[in-house]
Amino acid sequence: MPRFHPLSFCFLFVIGLPAAAQDAAFSWDNATEFSYVATAGNASSNTLGLKSTLTGSGSGGTFKLEVGGIRASSNFTTRSAVGTSDDFVINEETRTEQSAANYFARSRYDRTLGATFAFGGGGWERNTFSGVNHRFSFVAGMGKAWVEGDTGLFKTDLGVTYTIQRDVEPDPTRSDGFAGLRATIEGSRALASTTNLVTTLVLDENLNNTANFRLDWIVSIAVVLTEGLAFKTSYQMLFNNDPPLAAVPLLDVNDVPMGQVLVPSQKVDSFLMLSLVIQL
Repeated sequence: MPRFHPLSFCFLFVIGLPAAAQDAAFSWDNATEFSYVATAGNASSNTLGLKSTLTGSGSGGTFKLEVGGIRASSNFTTRSAVGTSDDFVINEETRTEQSAANYFARSRYDRTLGATFAFGGGGWERNTFSGVNHRFSFVAGMGKAWVEGDTGLFKTDLGVTYTIQRDVEPDPTRSDGFAGLRATIEGSRALASTTNLVTTLVLDENLNNTANFRLDWIVSIAVVLTEGLAFKTSYQMLFNNDPPLAAVPLLDVNDVPMGQVLVPSQKVDSFLMLSLVIQL
């Protein structure tokens, strides 16, 4: 199977822009979310999250481009004393370990067709702590907005997908490329004049291996602080019923290294983020 070049994916991102630009009534807006959490003292850690969403909308449809990521690291300090119990010197050794790294980029174009809509798009994801080095996916399908208004939104869609996945620890029994089905449920609700609840559930089924079922669910509450500025709390859960393999050190009964073995990664990853949203 020929290798997939990332430049081809970049082309997929921009190919929807000319179609969108043909609509004279098309308008654009951008929302950038920034979150940072730091702890210090006997133990220290840093978590950085960034997401930017560019949305264009008009009478003919909607184009959306999203890029973002989460990166977390922790510092561990080992202290030891050298000397006697009455006269000693403290030595400290600090090491930094990355504990999370999840990056993504995706685009989508929806075209209105009467009471329904057609859509197409693509995405890239990297989550090495879950065993995924690169995952490229492409989707096309149909959907319908059942409720759409100022106070709320509820829409569903179903599409066919093709995914190219490169794992950190390749499994020779799995195919790098496979077809699938994807169902998406989106909803939003105005809880108050300045507070909105938004949720998205994405279900992916691998048709080559039906045990490889994935779920991506995110729910968030945003509170408007001022015009163009909001505070947002989000929870995201990633579920993979047949996760990639991960390398684990193999030790004997005396803790002597004997190499490594491959075991399945954890099925569930979750993220809780507090973000400042800048709307342009």
